[in-house]
Amino acid sequence: DWEALPDDGNRYEIIDGVLYMTTAPHSFHQWIIRRLERFIGIPAEDAGPAYCFPAPVGVIMPGCDPVQPDYVVVLQSRADLFRNGRIYGVPDLIIEVLSPGTRAYDERVKLVAYAAAGVPEYAMVDPETRQVRRHLLEAPGRYAAPVIADATDQVAFACLPDITFRVADLFAGAPDTT
Repeated sequence: DWEALPDDGNRYEIIDGVLYMTTAPHSFHQWIIRRLERFIGIPAEDAGPAYCFPAPVGVIMPGCDPVQPDYVVVLQSRADLFRNGRIYGVPDLIIEVLSPGTRAYDERVKLVAYAAAGVPEYAMVDPETRQVRRHLLEAPGRYAAPVIADATDQVAFACLPDITFRVADLFAGAPDTT
């Protein structure tokens, strides 16, 4: 049914049987996604440890079938998750960029759903506070308290410990920060 939804510029996700729809993101949101690609995706692919995908890419996980996270990382050793143009299984890292219209959805619904699905690390980039909040799975279905990195901090993700970036660099140089 998800495949039959209209290609109308909106993003459709199904979590626990509920259809969620979001409109196209703002340019600042997309700027941050491009910076994630620059600081995480390209280095991870060049060095060889991971495959990285910005939205839209369909991810089919238990209880989240499907979702379209803003950014997905899958270690190359788990390449068997890729089939029929989708990711079938639990990625090693999911990153969402918070927007005014999706903040509550990302902070509540997706946080619970990703923990229940067993995503080892879920990060939220907050353009408003200029922070990155990392949630690490501490037990099945539950994340530990977030590790918060501010603008001056360096960040590395558990699945990519050798790739680091400064939080402020995600936002630097954007032509429009609204």
